[in-house]
Amino acid sequence: MQTRIFVMIAIVGWLLAGGVAPAAPQAEVPQTERERQMKLSQGDLTVAKNELERFWALGHAAKNAFNAGGKADTRKYAEELVRLAPQFKADWNYGNAIQDANLVLGRLALAEGNLKEAKQRLLDSAQSKGSPQMNSFGPNMSLAKDLLAKGEKDTVLAYFELCGKFWTMGADRLKQWAEEVKKGATPDFGANLVY
Repeated sequence: MQTRIFVMIAIVGWLLAGGVAPAAPQAEVPQTERERQMKLSQGDLTVAKNELERFWALGHAAKNAFNAGGKADTRKYAEELVRLAPQFKADWNYGNAIQDANLVLGRLALAEGNLKEAKQRLLDSAQSKGSPQMNSFGPNMSLAKDLLAKGEKDTVLAYFELCGKFWTMGADRLKQWAEEVKKGATPDFGANLVY
């Protein structure tokens, strides 16, 4: 259920942000193209027709690989995203790319016992002006949750502060989460563990 919700949110955000939205009304777009766009939004790199489309899909591909336990693919996709990002600074997906690459590389670092890198990656993941999705729905909190499990409250609180610069719609939620973290609790991040 959460996956379906995430996919629907990603597609709506993608289309609203001018991603691969068709120029013609939806009814006029061939079914095969709609299916290709859906696969692309889910991180299927095999359907990318060019480097820009690959850039759009790599974040989801890296997160999917991490969730499937594929460390080599996770690292490969995240590092490719890091390399491509400077070419697309003006693209709507740039903030997502910065977040996603650092998020999965930080989770990998933590899984490998490199707490220092994981903490830095969390902070680096918020070093953008956001994106249509991040500005609306908020950033992904999975690495923050992982770090809280290791007792890294100060880093997570600093991350919340950085996120507040682009996620103004989530100011109340960030404040609530910060209060919970200060009390030693791990917030219920809900869908922000999926975005």
